Amino acid sequence: MTYEQTLDYLYTKLPMYQRIGTAAFKKDLTNIIELCAALDNPHKSFKSIHVAGTNGKGSTSHILAAIYQHNGYDVGLYTSPHLVDFRERIKLNGQLCTKKFIVDFTKRITPEIERIQPSFFEITVAMAFAYFAEKKVDIAIIETGLGGRLDSTNVISPLVSIITSIGYDHMDMLGDTLELIAAEKAGIIKQNVPVVFGHIGADPLHVLHENAIAKNASYHMYLNHTFKTDLQGEHQQWNIGCALRCVELTQHSLPTTATKNSEALQQVGRITNFVGRWQTLSEKPLIICDVGHNEEGFELISSQLLALNKPIHYLLGFVSDKKLENIIPLLPKGQSYHFVKPNVIRGMHQETTKQKFSEYNIHGEAYPSMSEALKNSLADMQKDEILFIGGSNFVVADILQLIAENKTVLTSKGWKK
Repeated sequence: MTYEQTLDYLYTKLPMYQRIGTAAFKKDLTNIIELCAALDNPHKSFKSIHVAGTNGKGSTSHILAAIYQHNGYDVGLYTSPHLVDFRERIKLNGQLCTKKFIVDFTKRITPEIERIQPSFFEITVAMAFAYFAEKKVDIAIIETGLGGRLDSTNVISPLVSIITSIGYDHMDMLGDTLELIAAEKAGIIKQNVPVVFGHIGADPLHVLHENAIAKNASYHMYLNHTFKTDLQGEHQQWNIGCALRCVELTQHSLPTTATKNSEALQQVGRITNFVGRWQTLSEKPLIICDVGHNEEGFELISSQLLALNKPIHYLLGFVSDKKLENIIPLLPKGQSYHFVKPNVIRGMHQETTKQKFSEYNIHGEAYPSMSEALKNSLADMQKDEILFIGGSNFVVADILQLIAENKTVLTSKGWKK
């Protein structure tokens, strides 16, 4: 098969959470254990760090990768979901996994796919483990997908576990209280393995502490300082604090220097090819996108938008199971609202989004495509105003894909070659 045919096979053959939702979620680790066994347990051949959390786990994972890479280590990085290119999920030293490996791996594992019937996520986790083992990485940073206890990544034995935050998300699978969600995230805490906790409220933090004590895992809070970084948003300080505390805990096996660490923090985006987090798509006009998609994420986005102290325009889209009644009140008042359906089956129809906003006396327009929504959003803007694009990972993926396909940059007049 070609690379394109291989991706088509993976997308169409395997249940994918991003596409179909909870039906793709496997409530045990049987499949990933079998897959890894068929591959001679590649995850046991490299050191790893395990990162979970409602928000911040992707940023923290990239920060860690940047730090270790800048200190001279070969670093594997597994994150999800991808935004534009499938290979974003599996990186080595900031570079995407090779197409050849994906084709060869899928061909080799196809009999097991047919026998085990795993989910898309389970296969991508096994693929990442196999790639990192083949490349003999010095350290692999492994981000969880959903939760922690039953997440397919939870077969590793890491040097350190990190839980960045606890907030309301995926409540149909993880529980409807912060304490229940914390208990699921705490599933990545391993016996006698140190764990780092991020910016977490008292009640869920108590649950995490109790789990750490039960497993004799030393627990450590994130470093609470202000760090120079290229990452935008005050919340990134918490994520950096988690990463640096972890780096402290791994000094015996992965020594780093303060100078190299500081340099890495100021170029995380360049070192790791990190996109989608408070990313500036255009300076004039100011267009920002962010993958935040739950209450905690929108609280952070809202505070950042308010701090800019400029009129705001919105281009938004959500997945169908998102409770907008918890999100709409968090948004600062906008000058205009433009709604799209994310380009996935789970996407909430743009007319439904428009109706839900109208229930809060917020009136906007719905569009059948991202390109049309963007065109009208730009037309509504005045000089020195802001366009915010978000609501879902998939909306950010759609705008980044649109930019990539047109090989353009955004300006106040639309596209510029």
